[in-house]
Amino acid sequence: MLSPAIGGWYKDLQTNALFEVIDWDPTTLTIETQYLDGEVSEYDLDAWREMLLEHAEAPEDWRAAFELDDEDMLDPDLPMHPEDWNSPLNSIEPDAMYGVEDF
Repeated sequence: MLSPAIGGWYKDLQTNALFEVIDWDPTTLTIETQYLDGEVSEYDLDAWREMLLEHAEAPEDWRAAFELDDEDMLDPDLPMHPEDWNSPLNSIEPDAMYGVEDF
């Protein structure tokens, strides 16, 4: 039996389906997977143990099902400021919405 690893790719030998583990919750013993076509499934640990699996390499075109390409990424010329990600100012919501006034 293979242990589920988040980010790991597996091949179901019974269906030849390729999928990635996107979540593993040891408290509820559930494993969430996403297939190459974008379908998301959830298995309990008993069902996972019954599956015939093998480790697989991530396919080169795994983004094709989501119609993603390199142009969909953020503008690479924009600076990233990781020190701002945890700033409490980022969680403050404005009193007014842009273009909407509260009368």
